[in-house]
Amino acid sequence: MAAASSRTIPGRILIVDDNSMGLLARRSVLEELGHEVFTSPAPHDALELCGKHRFDIVITDYKMPKMNGVEFIARLRKIHGATSVILLSGFTDTLGLTEESTGADIVLQKSSNEVSHLIRAVNRLQRKAPAKKKPAVSQSAAKADKRKSV
Repeated sequence: MAAASSRTIPGRILIVDDNSMGLLARRSVLEELGHEVFTSPAPHDALELCGKHRFDIVITDYKMPKMNGVEFIARLRKIHGATSVILLSGFTDTLGLTEESTGADIVLQKSSNEVSHLIRAVNRLQRKAPAKKKPAVSQSAAKADKRKSV
């Protein structure tokens, strides 16, 4: 992990996840790399934090009560359109979660390799210039657009 930390650009990161163990594990790894990490177990509380603070990267789980990760990202984009977002899910393939369908900059599958993928994703987003991200395209809107273009 020392090799990864030498390339890390410290930043302010918010992690949103209703699973306290996942939240603490990700926080620990990212703080070890020098990031200032905030956490929230609830998307509504996280949006409130985003209204008060700016974050370089927001990492969110997909499956949460009352608001899923895609809904959270859409609301976050209204507050801070240029904030980089990583979406985590154990169901990326099953649900067809992609950057285009979710509005996230990066979508990661939860797995045994999640930590190394998360570190690489954070490093990549920290190095890129911020750009306004388009909101997610709903699947029904994407199908309608596809029909129009045919």
